Amino acid sequence: MTPFDYSFTVKAPVSAVSRFHHDPGVLKKLMPPPLFIQIHYFEPLAESAKASFTLWFGPFPIHWEAVHTNVSPRGFTDTQTRGPLKQWQHHHRFTAVSANVARVSDHVKYEHHGGWRGLLTRLLFNPPALYLLFTGRKWLTRWHVWRAVAKSR
Repeated sequence: MTPFDYSFTVKAPVSAVSRFHHDPGVLKKLMPPPLFIQIHYFEPLAESAKASFTLWFGPFPIHWEAVHTNVSPRGFTDTQTRGPLKQWQHHHRFTAVSANVARVSDHVKYEHHGGWRGLLTRLLFNPPALYLLFTGRKWLTRWHVWRAVAKSR
């Protein structure tokens, strides 16, 4: 499987970053334009919680189902159980850099189907595209966590 790693810091306690990622509406909040996500169901984040959604890349719908494991205040893993790729596993980790700064680390392992079946995913899920997706998620995470922390003061 191909690895992809991305990490960034957020000026907030690790508990605030964890709370944000445990919010059932987080997937919609983390989807940068021009992507659109349609949630079919998204169980509250817990061990073996399931999610089903459709990612819209313009007019192209991509249905995805995932299960969450290794769920803790310090992160979780989502694994595609049905979807566009042959395999996809995404580890989310939250660590404290200091009392008011957290690091979000994403480690993705993925594999495309061979031949024509994997053509679309090779275009949409390649290192440059993943870099753009996760950069958008970085800014969205910072924005939403900052707003939540500001409201709690």
